[in-house]
Parts: sequence; structure tokens; C-alpha cells
Amino acid sequence: MTPLEDRATGCVAGAAVGDALGGATEGWTAEQIVERYGGRVEGIVPPYNADWRNARPIAPYHKGDGHITDDTLMTHALIRVYEKAGRHLDAYAVAEHLVPELMGEKRWIPELEAEALPLQRIFLAEKWIVARLHYGHADPREAGVGNIVNCGAAMYVAPVGIVNAADPDAAYAEALDLAGAHQSSYGREAAGVMAAAVAEAMRPGATADSVVGACLRLAKDGTRAAIEAVCETASGLGHWEGSFEALRAAVRPYDTVADTYRDQGLGARRPSRVHSIEELPLALAFLVIAKGDYRDTVLGGVNYGRDADSIASMGGAIAGALGGLSSVPAEWVEQVGTASRTDLVAPGRAIAEVARRLHTADVTRRRAHEAAFAELDA
Repeated sequence: MTPLEDRATGCVAGAAVGDALGGATEGWTAEQIVERYGGRVEGIVPPYNADWRNARPIAPYHKGDGHITDDTLMTHALIRVYEKAGRHLDAYAVAEHLVPELMGEKRWIPELEAEALPLQRIFLAEKWIVARLHYGHADPREAGVGNIVNCGAAMYVAPVGIVNAADPDAAYAEALDLAGAHQSSYGREAAGVMAAAVAEAMRPGATADSVVGACLRLAKDGTRAAIEAVCETASGLGHWEGSFEALRAAVRPYDTVADTYRDQGLGARRPSRVHSIEELPLALAFLVIAKGDYRDTVLGGVNYGRDADSIASMGGAIAGALGGLSSVPAEWVEQVGTASRTDLVAPGRAIAEVARRLHTADVTRRRAHEAAFAELDA
């Protein structure tokens, strides 16, 4: 593989593996995770609730056992949108291409153990896309206003960073435009910053510190403050084991979701300029603690709990882009792919090819503009 393909497949497969490992521990505290599994989680584990069908009667999902969740379903859907559109994406592409992806074709859904429309699995914040754009005919650029403000857009936006590899500014701008159809406020901002993190991680010579630096340069308001506070705390920690209390204390002033994760107050997930989602700052923190190492970045998110699948997936995407496919443990890629009946590597190859084509088109367009401007300024 070329370095582009290596980093792209590392990013996409790395995100899926983090998602699958974190799915089992999502929603629980670090203490509950230790009690359930008899220690820290070090790989693929069974569902937190053995009787998972009845433990969550409203959403009987088979989390754990190496099953990818909605984070990966949405990431792969966005890659297919890039393939179909053949261009950089904006809010209108969500209406024209992503909505049909979610409601138009059945796919294997590991957590449902059945073929179903992705729409039947995704969370309410993602179902909003279909409700607002397909049924409500909202202006795509404004459709995200009023939605739950969470990590929904940020959790699947890594392909935007790959398409804009080594150009965090372009990734940030494209993701903000795209995410306008899905989210508002700090949820939309997190999508832009997450895409920028991946774009920087794709750059030859990038490091965990350069990724955080790119995020801090571009992030605004509470998102920037949260990343700065959490990553500063992380820089003084040597391992994810023992880090959770300090990291939670650092992010708490910016997070609207309560310490009792399943019992949120009236202010939770509402628009604000002073708040941030928790998932992206924590993913970056574990990346810093691990110094970019994939395994420890992901295991930090998995064992932290709370929104573990999204934290581990975002961290896995960035670390996988930094280290390439070989940085993602091959046994995890194989086990998750088999358990989920999903090819974790092919989507990374596909988005790398899209990135290559779009870069060629971008260069042609820039050169035409340079020539035109030079003539204007002659």
C-alpha cells in the first residue's frame, strides 16, 4: 500500500475496532466495568449484560462480542456517499446522498443480528437527519439546528479528514459545512475539529502533539477550552490506568452530561458557547497519554466508560491514521470483522482512492485560479 492507503485503512479500521471494543462498556463507570469483567478490559469481551435482549427493552442491541455499533455504520455510510458524489461534501450532500444511505437499502447490522435499514439502528440524533431532510424538507444548511447536541456528527466524520489528508484547515471547513445538516453548536464544532485531527494525523511526520496543536489552533469556544484543559492534564499522566478521575475532573466544567451518565439534567446536550462534548477531548487525552500508540489510546477510552464506544472510536481513528494499518492489532481487526460480518479494511482503501481523485481535481482547480489571478495582477 502507499502511505496514503496505509494511513487511511489504519484510520477506518482503527475507528471500527475502537468502536467494537468500547460498545461493551458504553454507559457504565470505570468501577462498574472492573466489577463486571473482573479487571480492566484488554480486548473483545461479552456484553455487559449477559441477558442483553431484555436488559435494554427499548433498544435491545447486542453490544460486545466484537460487534461494531452505529459509529461505524455511519462512518462506512459516509464513505459510500463520497464514492457516489465524487466530490467534496457539503450539507446538501447529506440530503442528496446520506439520507438515501440510511433509509434506502438494508445492510447487516451486527447489534441487531439481522439485515435492516441503518435507520432502524442509529440513535435519535442521527434519525433527526432523515426526519428533518426527507420528511421536513428543511434547508440542509440549517437542518441541524434544534437537534440533540452530542457527538453524533463527530463520531463518523473521520473520512472528511482522510479526503483532506495533511490539510487540517480544509478538513475543518468541510466538516463544519457537512455537519450543518446534522448538528449545531459544540456538536457541529466537534465534528470540524475531529476531521482536522484526522487530517493532521494523516500528514507524514505527524505526532500526537501536532494533532492536539492543530485542534487547538482551529477549535473555538468551549470546545477549545475543553481540549486545552483535558490535554494539559493528560500531558502529566504516564498511563491511562489511574487517569480517569483526573481527566473527568478536567472535562467536567465543559460537559453538560452529568457524572451520573444515565441521569441527565435539563441542561444536558443543549446549545452553548461555553460547553463541549466529552468524547473528543477524552479521545485526544488518551492519545496524548499513549504518545500516539493505538492500543493504549483505545483501551483508555474503552475502560473510561461513559460514551466508551465513541471515545475509543475517535481515538482509534486518529491513532490509526498516525500509525497506519499495522498499528492496529491484526487480531482485533480480524476478530471484529468476523464477528460483525464486515470488511474493516476495504472502506479505508475506498476512501483513499476518493482522496487521491479529489486531490488531483483540487490541484487542477488551484493552478487554474493561480493562472487567472496572475493574469489579473499582471
